[in-house]
Amino acid sequence: MTRPGPLAHLRIIEMAGLGPCPLAGQLLADLGAEVTVIDRASGRADPADINRRNKRSVALNLKSGAGRAAALRLIAAADVVLEGFRPGVMEKLGLGPEACQARNPGLVYGRMTGWGQTGPMAHLAGHDINYMSLSGALAAMGPADRPPMPPLNLVADYGGGTMFLIFGVLAALLERQVSGQGQVVDAAIVDGVPAMMGVFHWMLSGGQWEVQRERNMLDGGAPFYRCYETSDGKAISVGPIEPQFFAEMCAKAGLEHVPPREQMDKANWPRLSDAYAEVFRTRTRDEWAELFAGSDACVAPVLTFDEVEAHPHNAARGVFFRQNGVLQAAPAPRFDRTPAGPVAPPHAPGADSAEVLAQAGYSAAEIEAMRTEGAIS
Repeated sequence: MTRPGPLAHLRIIEMAGLGPCPLAGQLLADLGAEVTVIDRASGRADPADINRRNKRSVALNLKSGAGRAAALRLIAAADVVLEGFRPGVMEKLGLGPEACQARNPGLVYGRMTGWGQTGPMAHLAGHDINYMSLSGALAAMGPADRPPMPPLNLVADYGGGTMFLIFGVLAALLERQVSGQGQVVDAAIVDGVPAMMGVFHWMLSGGQWEVQRERNMLDGGAPFYRCYETSDGKAISVGPIEPQFFAEMCAKAGLEHVPPREQMDKANWPRLSDAYAEVFRTRTRDEWAELFAGSDACVAPVLTFDEVEAHPHNAARGVFFRQNGVLQAAPAPRFDRTPAGPVAPPHAPGADSAEVLAQAGYSAAEIEAMRTEGAIS
């Protein structure tokens, strides 16, 4: 299955799992990579399982010798393996980096975990909220008078996890062009989240960041960088940090304006926040959005999942689309010379077993024998 896109030359094997690893495979497949998922068993197609779009699936029984041999054969012809199990699981299956790279020295082996491949917590269970809590980031999120509020699982699972797995894999592929050798990429969420926090470490070291929540410019403490409730119970986002944008917001909304030095004076923030909240409660969200439309005031409506598709900017760019009635994001980023092609809907687990194995050199008789033996699940 050849798809258009800048990564059309890559062949990737993804071990079926949950969370960051499937998204990494999806994003790479969106850009043209041939991604084949090794599933544990066949199943039904789920049109809403967006992380499976643009991928193929082969269902192998990795507890059988023939199933493991088939997985190794597929990996031997691949550029990348993606796996998100606890450390040691792939080794127990006979599919660890050493075994795979013995067959394929140029293989980039991407390992996605929360705690990493090493360290005293490496073999423990955990989830997005736990990994983020050790980074210091979670302690900075949420109201000052309540426990921290997790920001969905976008920051840790998908920011510190998926994006660093992709970053590491693509970096290793670039290095392979020089050395001719593959390598193991240890992508740990507990590493990735802190790697994104450079600006906060800088502000903390310079005395510009307080550890108490809602006392900082970017954590809801500043009156010019937070959300406000509107008269209809909805909300708008306000973020004019620069003085000229702040002045424009105040002028258009009829808000009290203070000069730049006083804008950044935390002593003014509680009073201004209360005053601004009263003003923003005088109109509906959409009335404010119309008032600020076309301005540099850095004000935007807070949209819900079921509203984003219809927003004029999102619609003009085609940010979202529907397939089989399922709302989802279009492939990103965009390329002018090698754009991504149409999105293929999610395949059922095991739907492509025969095709994938035939491409790997198995005959029809061998594939049927594997089914009979239970090597194909």
